[in-house]
Amino acid sequence: MTFFSMIGFTAPWLLVGLFALPLLWILLRAVPPAPIRRVFPGVALLLGLNDETVQADRTPWWLLLLRALVMAGLIIGLAGPIVNPAPKGQNLSKLLVVLEGSWADASDWEAQQLAALEVVQQSGNQGRPVAFLQLTAPQKDLVFSAASEAARAIKAAEPNAWLPKRNWQGQFDSLGDFDTHWLASPLDWPGRDRLVRDLLRHGSVEVAMSRSSPIGLLPVRAAAQGIEISAVRMAAGQAQGVVVDILGLDPSGVERRLQSAEMGFSAQDLRATTTVDLPLEMRNRISRLVVAGHKSAAAVRLTDDRIQRPEIAILTGETSDREGLILFAPDHYLTQALSPVADLIDGTLDDVLLANPDAIILADVAKVASKEALADWVAEGGTLLRFAGPRLAAAQFEAQTRDPLLPVKLRAGGRTVGGAMSWGAPKTLQSFEIDTPFYGLPVPDEVTVTAQVLAEPGPDLASHVIARLSDGTPLVTRRQLGQGQVVLFHVTANTEWSNLPISGLFVSMLERLSVIGSAANFEPESLAGSTWQLVQQMDGAGELRRVGDRAGIAGAELAQAAISAQTPAGLYQGQDRRWARNILSEDSQLTPARWPDEVRLLGQDQARSHRLGAWFLALALCFLIADVVASLWLSGRLRGGVLAAVTGALLTSISPENALAQMSQDRA
Repeated sequence: MTFFSMIGFTAPWLLVGLFALPLLWILLRAVPPAPIRRVFPGVALLLGLNDETVQADRTPWWLLLLRALVMAGLIIGLAGPIVNPAPKGQNLSKLLVVLEGSWADASDWEAQQLAALEVVQQSGNQGRPVAFLQLTAPQKDLVFSAASEAARAIKAAEPNAWLPKRNWQGQFDSLGDFDTHWLASPLDWPGRDRLVRDLLRHGSVEVAMSRSSPIGLLPVRAAAQGIEISAVRMAAGQAQGVVVDILGLDPSGVERRLQSAEMGFSAQDLRATTTVDLPLEMRNRISRLVVAGHKSAAAVRLTDDRIQRPEIAILTGETSDREGLILFAPDHYLTQALSPVADLIDGTLDDVLLANPDAIILADVAKVASKEALADWVAEGGTLLRFAGPRLAAAQFEAQTRDPLLPVKLRAGGRTVGGAMSWGAPKTLQSFEIDTPFYGLPVPDEVTVTAQVLAEPGPDLASHVIARLSDGTPLVTRRQLGQGQVVLFHVTANTEWSNLPISGLFVSMLERLSVIGSAANFEPESLAGSTWQLVQQMDGAGELRRVGDRAGIAGAELAQAAISAQTPAGLYQGQDRRWARNILSEDSQLTPARWPDEVRLLGQDQARSHRLGAWFLALALCFLIADVVASLWLSGRLRGGVLAAVTGALLTSISPENALAQMSQDRA
């Protein structure tokens, strides 16, 4: 059984019209003045005639009451009466209204605010103290006060671009017993179950879940001819199409839509991916991607330097016209691996340094010109990737000194571990260790090494080795030089000493070394010593807002910090780099919330508010029809055809068979 706690009105000021009903009664009951009597001899001729039209000298009281009911029904109906249900549960004296206020609520935020205000108004009419809590902007001390205070706080609340993350243990111990009305997003988040258990210890908890279905954008990847866009949704079950708008800056600095991309979720998929072809110039101007029709920070993806195609220079030291087999050229496989995802730069080392590329690759280059300039470029953040070969091995044999642009000192000559002139078999690769950038990459059994240059043993050699052969000898070594790094593959860049360059592992290793893309530039180990300043902060709806002066954040700390009020999503600036921190990462999933059985979910069985305005207007219309019929009957006009028409209409609305019978009688 449903119990109703109160009756409200959307326009209560119209009820003032009810006070005018007595005046209407007086006006209708007013009697006109008596006529002046005159003697007229011709009246005798009218004696004996019957007057078929009867006019009452005074309006009957019941007709006046009927007309008063018509006016009352119109006034009450236009005032918008609403019958609100009484809340279920323990009905304790205090009520806590909870809004999560995260990016998952942004698309339905206005509706949640209105629902929260309605609950607060009902509690205020019952005289219950109310407190308001936004989980993404919690108060230190909750206070139960008048409903008007909570209403003002709800109206001023805005969704934030992070999920609730806080230890709620002991937060409500001093508040005593209270009921909780929680307006929740459909998304699960860490700590929600613990918060529910804490609230259940103080009273009943009822949850009104939003009907929104969030969609988020995952990191954007640079493709061969454009970008790769991926999106994730919360629940499967039906096919769904998504449109992503690609926004960028025009030459005047105004953000415009550059292109739109369409992707589709199948009925079973939670993730969708599409590739968009974009010219290099257009891709470098992309500022953000937005899922059309979805208002949340997760549906917006800010871009930074990582989306741009890196510029890479490959130098071999050869001055000939490369006569001979192209497959044996030192840079052939490097060019094949890098050209789809990077812009390759040609020229001498001096020309390349002026272009300031993202990486420089030396394929079996023994003598480096402009060595000091190259070292300065690496120290400022560049990546130098070197490959061994016969020339590098011969140079070490002659010089027997360590090159400052090599990560380790090399042993003179080389090592042959397989082939016709060796007793041993080709060596395979060890699994990558956990503290190396290659950790997690699968090692194919078919990758083998037949020759290599060896590193000179030393006390610090192990700290520079990031890949080994099966017998433990170094295959790849690395050393930090200032803000940059120097990496050496102890094999050739072609298939002369190894088949590594023609394997898929080779491309993955280049990605991990930041040669392809620049994702590693924002890893904690690459951000040591850097400081980042937040310049634009993203709100819960995905809009960017300028921020004032804020303290800088250490790069290593920022890379490991989650999105929160202290480290929000947005654009960060550090020296000559931009860093876009977004809501979702590559492995993010949108998990729907699950609630304990003790929580009452407000759904189809919920006693809802009833609007009675239409019923009162319909009742007033019925009374008006009855007034018209009664007035015709009193005046003697409700006869013959009029009476038959009214009767036929009534019979038609009641029973078709009776209506047909009535029509037959009328014809007879």
